[in-house]
Amino acid sequence: MSKRTVERAIALVFAMIVALLSVPALAQNRPDVEKQFQGWIVSDLGPAAKKAGISEKTLRAAFQGVTLNWDLPDLVPPGTTPPKHQDQTQAEFSSPGAYFSEKRLQGLAATGRGLASTHAAVLKKIEATYGVPGEIVVAIWGRESGFGRAKLPYSAVQVLATKAFMSTRKEMFRDELIAALKMIERGDVDAATMKGSWAGALGQPQFMPSSYLKYAVDFDRDGDPDIWNSVPDSLASIAHYLQKEGWSRARDWGFEVTIPERVSCAQEGPDLAKPISQWAATGITRISGKDFPAADLKASGMMLVPAGRHGPEFLVTPNFYVLKEYNNSDLYALFIGNLADRIASGAGPFAAQWDDIGKMLRSDVLAMQKALVAKGYDVGNVDGLPGYKTRRSLGDWQVKNGLAPTCYPHPSLKGKIR
Repeated sequence: MSKRTVERAIALVFAMIVALLSVPALAQNRPDVEKQFQGWIVSDLGPAAKKAGISEKTLRAAFQGVTLNWDLPDLVPPGTTPPKHQDQTQAEFSSPGAYFSEKRLQGLAATGRGLASTHAAVLKKIEATYGVPGEIVVAIWGRESGFGRAKLPYSAVQVLATKAFMSTRKEMFRDELIAALKMIERGDVDAATMKGSWAGALGQPQFMPSSYLKYAVDFDRDGDPDIWNSVPDSLASIAHYLQKEGWSRARDWGFEVTIPERVSCAQEGPDLAKPISQWAATGITRISGKDFPAADLKASGMMLVPAGRHGPEFLVTPNFYVLKEYNNSDLYALFIGNLADRIASGAGPFAAQWDDIGKMLRSDVLAMQKALVAKGYDVGNVDGLPGYKTRRSLGDWQVKNGLAPTCYPHPSLKGKIR
């Protein structure tokens, strides 16, 4: 055998070893893990369910034939350890503007306007009952489930049980699984009908089971809150959710504005709220050229610059933060607000452009956050994501160091915060 042949053979063996090592060990032990799962249902989940008022009959029926769903993300099977936090290696992220697909927004708005007209009577009744404008409800309906048209192929019991047994957030999903069993116990839905997303969110509003128990309503008066098949129940449940989370009747979600250069962008956040009249006195104006509504001038507003000086700027009302209760993301709440405006009045995209802010590793932002924390700044979660506390802390640091405040991480700032 030639030296070259030997080298090839060694390389082949090495490649096979690497390939075997790359196969998750859990794949070889799935039958054992499935047995542990069945034991967990009996010894762990069962007593907790009984304590929560779930009957043995309901538990048996819900788990008849249920096995683990190995295709779900963030699984941590027994005997394995959670993956290390990926801050230092995660893929790069781009400008927040990528979130606002104009094609998608136009499509949702066109469909939303038609459905708002179709369901005008029920939306009017919903607004009278809960104080939430119909266009806001329809916008969330569209964003969450494509107006109820999105396919929800997953068994919610299987998803929630899998994640409660072996995921990175077992306790949270265990609580949601108990809530789902309560829904079955009280007759709202059976296990076979309880379909949801890969994360366990249910029906047209995409409620987690705990949210269903808190907010779902029987608006069509047919005997149960049906967020899978009933449009009135789905829309009213969304409105009820927002009302209970603090939606203020007769106030908008916010306004796109122009913030003069002399006004620091490092003033955003709900904890720095002040009357909109005070913001206006600094020279902040609506980008539309219209005056702020008279009813809003004495009411509180907050600066919001999700891309710092690199994108649209806003004054938002407390209702904006209620939208964030539905999904804790500035961009989500802006998406809903803009989509609602399109549905209600034919509005278009935000007037200001989202600049290409360059690509940065999440680990780069994390390093900036750690440096700012070391200097005494409150950046919120030190997670590599530029939330409002990180943005305003960065802007304040820029001012103190003789730089024009941009209030957003940028490659030019890497390594400068020391």
